[in-house]
Amino acid sequence: MKVYIETYGCQMNEYDSEIVKSILREKAYALVDSAEEADIILLNTCSVRENASRKVIARVHALRHLDDGRKKIGLIGCMPTNHRRDLIADAKLPIDFIAGPDSYRRLPSLIEENRVSGLKTCDVRLSRSETYSDVHPFRTGGANGWIAVMRGCDNFCTFCVVPYTRGRERSRSVENVVAEARRLAAAGYKQVTVLGQNVNSYQHDGHDFAYLLDKISEVEGLQRIRFTSPHPKDFPTSLLKVVAENLKVCKHIHLPLQSGNSRILDLMNRTYGKEDYLALVDKIKSYYPAMALTTDIIVGFPTETDEEFADTVDVVRRVQFDAAFIFKYSERKGTIAARKYPDDVSEEKKTERIVRLNTLQKQISLAKNKAHVGQVEDVLIESLMTKKSPADMQGRNDGNKLVILPKGGGYDIGDFIKVRITDASAHVLKGVII
Repeated sequence: MKVYIETYGCQMNEYDSEIVKSILREKAYALVDSAEEADIILLNTCSVRENASRKVIARVHALRHLDDGRKKIGLIGCMPTNHRRDLIADAKLPIDFIAGPDSYRRLPSLIEENRVSGLKTCDVRLSRSETYSDVHPFRTGGANGWIAVMRGCDNFCTFCVVPYTRGRERSRSVENVVAEARRLAAAGYKQVTVLGQNVNSYQHDGHDFAYLLDKISEVEGLQRIRFTSPHPKDFPTSLLKVVAENLKVCKHIHLPLQSGNSRILDLMNRTYGKEDYLALVDKIKSYYPAMALTTDIIVGFPTETDEEFADTVDVVRRVQFDAAFIFKYSERKGTIAARKYPDDVSEEKKTERIVRLNTLQKQISLAKNKAHVGQVEDVLIESLMTKKSPADMQGRNDGNKLVILPKGGGYDIGDFIKVRITDASAHVLKGVII
């Protein structure tokens, strides 16, 4: 049977789709590149924000119009664990089976059970031990290889569904992770990105995340190591030293802020305040002053006042992030915030705040990017065309900034090239090969 997979959401979902492909291939399923030619369509879903869930539901209905009901459609990932009762009970939703992030080994059985019974099948049980450490992800090439070193989250930020959709934290062994890194290097990958819901909480047999990064860096053939996403509460000096001093570890840290106000951070259960965050940024820059910093911010969290939002603006101005992913607060069913705090900030106020913050961040990003003009940087080629032009190719520098440059030199995806930066916008750098 032919299977097509669409992936929504975070990098962990990208990695999980590679896990699912491997599991299905072991059971003699064939992978195809379009929904039209598939017998089975899997949507690997995200449930972090309401819009992501709505997008998936709309896609299900659109896919069902492609056929006469013979195709099997399944939802996997975070939506099944977050909305399992609704997904199963909704007779108007044309899906055939659902599986949570810890149930991918059961997918072949769920598909077969549905084929025999004609009823929706379901497995959304969360595990305290599943890491898929014995599954070799099926990859189809590219510049970057994902490695999930841990799964789940124990933080219980009040706005977040991840602990409920992906379960509690558990880590793979150092040896198992390094073995996967070696397989990636042998396959020609020069960059790996280490993944976890709270990646710097990694712990296995007394070894922490700093130790793990050092061990991955010893793999011959790998030239760059990235990681995401960390939590500001887990940045010991040992980790900062590895990031600053290990030549293979990229000088970029994604450091989610969420809010710049200490009272709001407390309501979010982020376990740090405004001054703690700013002190961590100062510490990072004391180890590596040119560290590229990016962040996530939520505007309009329940009860946030104009004065408290001003604290977020203040932090953005003081830190000077290279980029920021800014979102309006979206109430998620089952979270602590949804149970305890009414969503009392108006949509108009949220829009006003997100526009103001995006405008400020665009100015900062432009200034930060303009500072690269004239520099020569190592760029890893990710695509041989851009959204705007097949005559250009694109890649990323060490700080994870997107670089656009004219094609030339017979380079391919995964190649490192020297590029002189000639121009910049708020979102990209432009350069020429030297």
